Amino acid sequence: MSLAVSPVSKDSGGQFSKALNRFQREDPTFRVGLDAESGQTIISGMGELHLEIYVERIHREYKVEATVGKPRVNFRETVTQRAEFDYLHKKQTGGQGQYGRVSGYVEPLPEGSPVKFEFENMIVGQAIPSNFIPAIEKGFREAANSGSLIGHPVENIRVVLTDGASHAVDSSELAFKLASIYAFRQCYSAAKPVILEPIMLVELKVPTEFQGTVAGDINKRKGVIVGNDQDGDETVILAQVPLNNMFGYSTALRSMTQGKGEFTMEYKEHSAVSQDVQMQLVNAHKASKAE
Repeated sequence: MSLAVSPVSKDSGGQFSKALNRFQREDPTFRVGLDAESGQTIISGMGELHLEIYVERIHREYKVEATVGKPRVNFRETVTQRAEFDYLHKKQTGGQGQYGRVSGYVEPLPEGSPVKFEFENMIVGQAIPSNFIPAIEKGFREAANSGSLIGHPVENIRVVLTDGASHAVDSSELAFKLASIYAFRQCYSAAKPVILEPIMLVELKVPTEFQGTVAGDINKRKGVIVGNDQDGDETVILAQVPLNNMFGYSTALRSMTQGKGEFTMEYKEHSAVSQDVQMQLVNAHKASKAE
């Protein structure tokens, strides 16, 4: 069971870290980690009650107010069809201006591709001097770090540069990098982007009498049961469930099985969400940006 925690006040960061370090030393089942992608501090333990006690102790013993929430799920975005881009970045101010034009297309990478982002320069001739090409690739890579649907990284995408234009005086690495970032944003929605969510492979071991209840709950969580075996008085269920729907599952399973059920889960793959889930996620992202 994991929770995301953060101190309400930035000034209490030192005391907050001190508390977490001490609890970790005292209790080997209490773990603290940092999610590199979201920047959230994640605490993990035996269950919700276990973690709630530690959050209460941070408040009582260290006088630190902490906010607790669901850990951010590492969604991804990807494109589903080819889309052209042709963008001219031009800025004229006093002194040297900025000028860079990039043209080409983005498309999904073939399934099973060993890389998640591919850049290809197919310009014939010197429409863009070769010393600017690395800056163009850097611009596209940077833009792909944050898709416009929900701000998560864009994967399985190929960017192909086919043409462009430069200016003898005003072209620079910065101008071409900016042109690439804007070109990516310009063509992104035409490439029909979708959100991918992490799907977990969940293995459950429950007394057979609770099998129906547990299987019904897996369906409610938009899970798919892929295996069902008997092991004495117990049933072993294999299911694929979106991670976003597994929050608080250990508590739910305990109450469904009178504390006798157990489960393990591991990451399987990222898979496209349904249209209604995509709408919910996009709207939630817009709302959080407006705050």
